[in-house]
Amino acid sequence: MTNSNLKKQSHYNVIGVMSGTSLDGVDLCLSSFQFETKWKFQISAAQTVKYSEQWKSRLRTAIDLNSKELKELNEDYTRLLADLIQPFMEVHSHTTIDAICSHGHTIIHQPDQGKTFQIGNLPTLSTYLKQTIVCDFRTQDVALEGQGAPLVPIGDALLFSDYDYCLNLGGFANISFDQNNKRIAFDICPVNIVLNHYVSSMGMAYDSEGQIAAKGTVCKPLLKELNALKFYTLEPPKSLGLEWVQSEILPLIETYELEVPTVLRTMIEHCALQLSKVLKKNHLIKGLITGGGVFNTFLIQRISDLYGYDLPRADPQIIEFKEALIFGFLGILKLRNEPNCLQSVTGAKHDHSSGAIYFPEKKQ
Repeated sequence: MTNSNLKKQSHYNVIGVMSGTSLDGVDLCLSSFQFETKWKFQISAAQTVKYSEQWKSRLRTAIDLNSKELKELNEDYTRLLADLIQPFMEVHSHTTIDAICSHGHTIIHQPDQGKTFQIGNLPTLSTYLKQTIVCDFRTQDVALEGQGAPLVPIGDALLFSDYDYCLNLGGFANISFDQNNKRIAFDICPVNIVLNHYVSSMGMAYDSEGQIAAKGTVCKPLLKELNALKFYTLEPPKSLGLEWVQSEILPLIETYELEVPTVLRTMIEHCALQLSKVLKKNHLIKGLITGGGVFNTFLIQRISDLYGYDLPRADPQIIEFKEALIFGFLGILKLRNEPNCLQSVTGAKHDHSSGAIYFPEKKQ
C-alpha cells in the first residue's frame, strides 16, 4: 500500500519488532522519535519475548519446507507476532502508537539469486492489532538488485553519528561506518548462529560469557580453512544468511570431528580475527558495539587483543534492542517516504524507501 497521502510529523511513537537468526526471541521496543535539526530518540520500554522450544524448532527447520508448508508457517507466525505484541501494547496503552514496524523473521536470504523472504509480514498483522503496520523491508531492495542487508546502517548514520563505527554481534556480525562521505556496511562473519548451534548439543542456549570456549583449544587447520573461505575475499556490499552457514561452515567443522569446546574456541578465534582485520583496515577507533555477542566476554577480549583497543560497553538497552529500535525508525522513514535503504550499503540501483504499509480496516 502506498503512503502518498500521509503527512510528515515531527514526533512519532512506534514499536519496533525484531527477530534475529540466533532465535533468542522477539525483541519489542517502544520508542519516541523527534525531528528538529536532526533525529533524536528515547526508548520508553523494551523487552525480549523468548520463543518456545516448538517455535525454535519450526523456525530452525523452515528452510526445508515446501511452498504450502511455508505459507502455513507464515500465517501461524504472523498470528504469533500479534499475540506477542498485543500484551506489550496493552501494558503501554497510555501511549498513542503511530505504527508498529516489524522486521519479521528471515527464512530465505539469497540476494545473489534475487531471493529473500521474511515471514510475519502479512497484512493480517494490521487486522489483528488494529494498528498501522510497516514491514517487509528487504524485498524491494533485493528486487532493485541489492543485498537486502544490512538495513540498520541508515539508523546508525542518523541516530548514532557520534561514533566512528557501529558493530553488531548477533547471529552474524555486521558493521557500518562512513567512508568517503558515504555510509557503507556489510556482514563480516557468523557469530552466535554457529556458537549457539554447537552449545545447544550440551543442553544450553548459549555459552555464558564464553566460558566453555575459553577452556577449549584452537584447531589450527580448521581455523586456516575457515579464514580461507571465499566470502572473506569479497568486497562490500555483501551479506550472509543461514544457507551459507549450512553449506560452508557447518560441513567444514563437522569434517574435523572435534569436541564442542574446541569448536567454540576455534570459532571465537575465527570471529575475532575477521572482526579485528576489518577494524584495523578501516582505522576505526570509537565504536558502538551491540548485540548478544557483547555478553560473550571471551569473544570481546579476543577481539580487543587482536585489534589493540578495548571495545567500549554501550548502554544495556542499546546493546540488546538497537536493531528493534532502528527497525522502528526505518518504519518512520517509510511513512515519510524518505530513503531507508542506501545504495552505498546494499548495492541496490539507487537509494529508496523500502517496506510495505498496512492499515487496519477502520483506516482504509
